[in-house]
Amino acid sequence: MDETTAKAVLHRYLVTSREALLWKLEGLSEYDVRRPLTPTGTNLLGLVKHLACVEAGYLGFVVGRPFPEPMPWDDEDAGPDDDLWARADESREDVLALYARATAHADASVEALPLDAPGEVPWWPEERRHPTLHTLLVHVVAEVARHTGHADVLRETVDGAVGLRPDSGNLTRDGDADWATHRARVERAAREASGRA
Repeated sequence: MDETTAKAVLHRYLVTSREALLWKLEGLSEYDVRRPLTPTGTNLLGLVKHLACVEAGYLGFVVGRPFPEPMPWDDEDAGPDDDLWARADESREDVLALYARATAHADASVEALPLDAPGEVPWWPEERRHPTLHTLLVHVVAEVARHTGHADVLRETVDGAVGLRPDSGNLTRDGDADWATHRARVERAAREASGRA
């Protein structure tokens, strides 16, 4: 596979995950996109903010093309997880706009550099500290996909919305009754396997 094709494949997977992530916020209230939905505080808008930082870092700073804006950890009063939630004074539009700028910057880096371009990740162990753009792009695709999976589960707990896109659920069941039957079958199997039937 030539470099142009390899970049295009990786970029397509990255864009697909980005789009899936963003639609998970559509139609939700300001409270629902921000509220902690797990004991560790995971929330939908925070995932977007975090991924803006991930893309600006790995596909910007790390490859010698620093993102031209301060990141949450640049604030002298920053806490260790300030990229994982939105302050009350940060609007949804602010966070989404940051994500759009960070992903555009990341895309420009991918376009400008060859896949074998070296990077430097100061927070990685020495033996892995100098990955290529190819490795970094794979890392970011995996990171965005991982957090988009988190967003899938969070959104389902908020209002039941599921699937890859609003127009294509990519799911095998049809309707609440079919899902309830499936869930009951999974529950029965879990109880039987654990001896709790």
